[in-house]
Amino acid sequence: FFFVVCTMDDDDECEFEYEEEDDYQIEDDGDEDMIDDDAEVEVENKYYNAKGEVDDCPKEAYNMLLEVLEREKENGSPGKWTFKALKQLVKCSFKLKKFDEMRQRYKELLEFSWPGLTRNHTEKAINKCLDVASTAGAQVLQSLYEITLERLGKDTKNQEKLWFNIKLKLANLFFETRDFNVLRGMVTELKNWCRDADGSYDVKKGTQLLTVYSLEIQMQTELKDYKTLKTLYSESLEVESAIPPPRILGIIRECGGKMFMRQGNWEDANSAFFQAFKNYDEAGHPRRIQCLKYLVLANMLASSNINPFDSTEAKPYKNDTEIVAMTDLIDAYGCNDIKRFERILKDNRSTIVDDPFIKGYIDPLLKTIRTQVLLDICKPYTRIRIPFISQELNIVDEEVEALLVGLILDNRLVGFIDQVNQLLHLGGSTTQGSRYQALQKWTAQIGVIHSTLCSRIG
Repeated sequence: FFFVVCTMDDDDECEFEYEEEDDYQIEDDGDEDMIDDDAEVEVENKYYNAKGEVDDCPKEAYNMLLEVLEREKENGSPGKWTFKALKQLVKCSFKLKKFDEMRQRYKELLEFSWPGLTRNHTEKAINKCLDVASTAGAQVLQSLYEITLERLGKDTKNQEKLWFNIKLKLANLFFETRDFNVLRGMVTELKNWCRDADGSYDVKKGTQLLTVYSLEIQMQTELKDYKTLKTLYSESLEVESAIPPPRILGIIRECGGKMFMRQGNWEDANSAFFQAFKNYDEAGHPRRIQCLKYLVLANMLASSNINPFDSTEAKPYKNDTEIVAMTDLIDAYGCNDIKRFERILKDNRSTIVDDPFIKGYIDPLLKTIRTQVLLDICKPYTRIRIPFISQELNIVDEEVEALLVGLILDNRLVGFIDQVNQLLHLGGSTTQGSRYQALQKWTAQIGVIHSTLCSRIG
């Protein structure tokens, strides 16, 4: 004969211990103790029966949990089963979409106290309840975060890290709802939490500080405040003694890459996106695929001779369904195959062009590859017809002339354009080149004066 002793830990996991009948002895402490034990067992059984119905029959579970509260109250010593029942009532209320009731039960849970309650119990209960309500909507989540912060405000010294984490979750919620006015104040408050008494940043809180920086950098990226963004990006890279999650570093590096892209600094953007991709990949975050696309984009705009898919980190993703189009694109770019390049862009709108960030750089990207092809076309000739170049690049004559003017002014091409005969003369003397550049500048200045006069007359 065996009997089972069931002991419950904080996560309601049951461990079974089996003992021989000979070792089982009952000490007679009186009928009153037996009644208390029976009442305890009854409440325990009711709790676990209710807990088993929460997912499938939340309404029935809700009523059973209320009985648990009532029975413990009748026993005169509400304790751990009341605490556990309140936690499950929060979950039941969420499933029944009774959000006002959920908030009320959550308040009761936070205010409840019993001799065996530890800080660890409270933190676990808070985190579980907030995880359960994570899909309840911004308004409900905001109210739960604020209730939690109000409760923790009474005991900030003992639970300051929990306060920081909840405050950070609330700040992220305001970022998602784009309430940047409120978010600015919260970022300042979170940064102040990371400071010492003398006002300098606490080295021990470097990880938390970097997390706040990542949120602020995302906000400034959305606001397009590039001056502030540049300062924040530099400051974030100088944070000491920080061991942040790779995802946080990925966010910072990605935003930095986008900042460099808007500045036209393709090389630094290429480097930042590569670091971001590695961070996301280390974290196993799905954002790594999108960041790899941005890396390929920056790589082509930088006219780099290094294929990003040759790296150890990127090679495994070369044949990913989301990446294949970018792989083909960079192959066409490396071969200066402009027609194939444009066809890939056209045939893969969903994976390339439909991305708002990539879409903004399609024109500069096309200009880059057209420029490379144009330089290759011109190499064997001393003069070449502009309509022929137009046909090769699949663009109109005026666009070809604009590309040629830019190359001549940048001294990447030596020659001059004969617009009357639609010819490009290559290898002209230095005098001819200087004269052509002077004429171009003169023409540009006349255009500016003309525009100014027209605006004043208008």
